[in-house]
Amino acid sequence: MRTALLLLFLLALAAVPGSLLPQRSLNPLKVNEYFTDHPSLAPVLDRLSGFDVFGAPWFAAIYLLLFISLIGCLSSRVRWHAKALVGRPPRAPARPSRLAGGQSWDSALTPPEAIEAARAVLRRRRFRVAVAAEGTTRPDGSPDFSMAAEKGYLRETGNLIFHVALVFMLVGVGLGSWFGYQGTVLVIAGDGFANTLVSYDQFSRGRLVDPAGDLHPFSLTMEQFTASYQPNGEPADFRAKVAYASELDGPIRTAEIRVNHPLVIGSAKVYLIGHGYAPHFVLKNSDGGVVWEGYQPCTPRNAMFASTCTLKIGDTGLPATGPTREPQQLAFNGVFTPTTRLDPAEGYVSTHPAANAPGLTLTGYVGNLHINEGVPQNVYSLDTRDMHQLRLDGPIGKDRTAQVLALNNPGQRTVTGLPGGMSLEADGVREFATFQTKSDPFKGWVLAAAVAIIAGLLVSMRVRRRRVWIRARPEVGPDPGTVVDAVTTVEVGGLSRSDMDGFATELQAIADEVRTATADAGRTRPQGSDPAPPSLRALRPTARPADSTEQEL
Repeated sequence: MRTALLLLFLLALAAVPGSLLPQRSLNPLKVNEYFTDHPSLAPVLDRLSGFDVFGAPWFAAIYLLLFISLIGCLSSRVRWHAKALVGRPPRAPARPSRLAGGQSWDSALTPPEAIEAARAVLRRRRFRVAVAAEGTTRPDGSPDFSMAAEKGYLRETGNLIFHVALVFMLVGVGLGSWFGYQGTVLVIAGDGFANTLVSYDQFSRGRLVDPAGDLHPFSLTMEQFTASYQPNGEPADFRAKVAYASELDGPIRTAEIRVNHPLVIGSAKVYLIGHGYAPHFVLKNSDGGVVWEGYQPCTPRNAMFASTCTLKIGDTGLPATGPTREPQQLAFNGVFTPTTRLDPAEGYVSTHPAANAPGLTLTGYVGNLHINEGVPQNVYSLDTRDMHQLRLDGPIGKDRTAQVLALNNPGQRTVTGLPGGMSLEADGVREFATFQTKSDPFKGWVLAAAVAIIAGLLVSMRVRRRRVWIRARPEVGPDPGTVVDAVTTVEVGGLSRSDMDGFATELQAIADEVRTATADAGRTRPQGSDPAPPSLRALRPTARPADSTEQEL
């Protein structure tokens, strides 16, 4: 236990750099920024696996030693428990009635008969009973008529099941992290993706996964997305109708993916984890020719699906300006409202998540987006440091900083006044869905271990370990002519490792049943009393003169 606690402390200490330093597996861009900001320190930390802490050899050594320690401890406990299961309970003490809750009484049965009657009582109560073998003697040489009973071994069994299952769960999680992968992709209705690395917006994989050969070769197209809502806007159901091929050149099948009802393809599952809206934009030049068009997903911000939109158009056809030939690129920020209403205090808001009256509030910018410089950017955020805001013409007037478009109204969905006489039209909207493809070949292993953990924990918490001892001693007078009041003295005692109050009630019930089974002779001693030795208690005079003072003394 000391070794395990020490290793647990070292493991927690070793995990601290993983929370302080950016990790390549989580955010490689942050790692690159750290190298830029700390050019001298970053290479040293990199050689020490500071940016890959949880995959570092020294970190692996700590948790492997912890596993070895845990498995070694469990193996010893399993061996000891197996021996205890097939072994005999410990022998009865010399005076069981001295234990807390113990009792003793006189019985008309012989000691072997009393022990047999007690054994039947405890067997009915499902105790494991061990009777002293015939001919066994006590340390003083007298015959040993005793019995030891035990119950509650499942407590330790449940405890061991809990710890062994915990080890299996950790092993399953570790193997799953090595051999599993997951990827997230946003798909607009009518589009699709293939299970390849380049198709995903985010992708993470285990160290032993080869993206070129270990990903199941399937493709999927979302034909339709349907969302239903209650009158108050609460979601009722989301469904994505998809067509997919589970193999290269395989037949096309259709399926419906719902929340918590994934599509299973080989070893992978495709989950529906989110959805939103993607307006369709068309940028035209002064002659009406299409310069650029496409759907741009917007990020939902509240329960009514008011969403923020960021549109970046790098190739506008506008000439570069200035001595450094800065490009003229266009960008727009907007707020999409599926069911639009003008609120006097808050402006244009959405009153329902369904696209009943879609509206879009836009602001425009022109300048250098820096999207052609090889530096990754977030497609959902806009850096306007090298851009200036445009004055737009549109449905709510001319020369405005922002315009409000009604996507269902052809006369109110175009923004003009852009550089070079260009115009931007938002002529429709589609819904998009976010899918997550996940493969974990050891998830069944982890599930079985989790069930075993819960079962073992319940057993270890509910079962009580207790022991009961019963001893019978013959009452035999040493000299002829004495009177024996009872044939046998029966003593009952017990111990419990937990729930002492509950065990006291159970021990009392056991004593009452054993007393009845052994034909109580009617003489009961106080609880915990020490009966006198048989040689003194069994002797009684056969007659006493009524007037003999000496005899009374």
